[in-house]
Amino acid sequence: MIYLDNAATTLHKPPQVEQAILEALHTAGNPGRGAHEPTLHAARIVLDTRLALAELFHVPDPSCIFFAANATMALNTVLNGVLHPGDHVITTVCEHNSVLRPLYRLRAQGVEVSFTGVDAAAQLCYDQWETLLHPTTRALVVTGASNVTGNGTDLARAADFAHRHGLLFIVDAAQTAGAQPIDVQQLGIDALSLPATRHFWGRRHRRSYVRPSLRVAPLLVGGSGVHSFDEMHPLQMPTALEAGTLNVHGLAGLCAGVRWLLEQGVENLAAREAALARLFYEQVRTAPGVTVYGDMAMQPRAPIVALNIAQEDSARVADILWEDYGICVRAGAHCAPLMHKALGTVEQGVVRFSFSHFNTEQEVQQAAQAVCALAREILCE
Repeated sequence: MIYLDNAATTLHKPPQVEQAILEALHTAGNPGRGAHEPTLHAARIVLDTRLALAELFHVPDPSCIFFAANATMALNTVLNGVLHPGDHVITTVCEHNSVLRPLYRLRAQGVEVSFTGVDAAAQLCYDQWETLLHPTTRALVVTGASNVTGNGTDLARAADFAHRHGLLFIVDAAQTAGAQPIDVQQLGIDALSLPATRHFWGRRHRRSYVRPSLRVAPLLVGGSGVHSFDEMHPLQMPTALEAGTLNVHGLAGLCAGVRWLLEQGVENLAAREAALARLFYEQVRTAPGVTVYGDMAMQPRAPIVALNIAQEDSARVADILWEDYGICVRAGAHCAPLMHKALGTVEQGVVRFSFSHFNTEQEVQQAAQAVCALAREILCE
């Protein structure tokens, strides 16, 4: 089996991640809910994870990192917690539904939403931001990189625009956190949503960073382990945004993954992944009937190559790649409907190959050969 669906969830993990999870299963209690060793050990795991993430993303205060169950919860927490009726938001057609659907619901409640388009190479039209600006604009919400094309967002340019106009700068880093260096202080990011299942190899547990002093209304309230007689949920971070029991076992694996990433160096791993994506692209881009989406020359970008073969349904291509070649990819809309409208692939979808530094050049060569062979077969049908 050749696993090339890393943009969804990484499959191959450092052994330290599995070891940390197994150890936590046997030793960790409920953090913040007692004073015995198992619960204290769980609390140390949670703190160590915050500290590791703070080091990786240059977060000034580890308490500014909160943990959520998944991407949807993290982004809903931030977006619903800072936007109110009468506010205006600028975002992009590159966004995932984890951003789009919360914004659509907020729009129905009185928040105005404007979308930045892309050009023929699926690159953001940054100049549109100035034309979309309103007196009521409160936030700029962007993805670090498209999960369809891999095209990256120029975060420095986005940050400059947001800061010049006094906007909140919110970044969905699902495809870039851990794969590219991100300094939240240097960029002045107000909120950053981070995945656990892609470049960190943790179990499903989503993290978000919010800037110190930025008040985010909680999405959930309930048990916190502190101030139990208060009717209101605690306001102090990170407890303010972490109602209920945390997934300590998942956090143990996440912490091990982040520490491993810091030891290896984000830049080193990113270069490896970029080289694998480029190797694949160079071998399939001229294959007959193959259309590749996005701009492979632009930097930064996620290690993704999205393609179609003639007019063949992307799901059928993915099925054949798995059944005949043992290659795991993802096909379809990838929860990014506006990007597909921009690409003209609403009906066909795209086949997405996404690479990890755990992949080998031999695997990439085999996958490229399979695409070329399949393209020839389809054109002859």
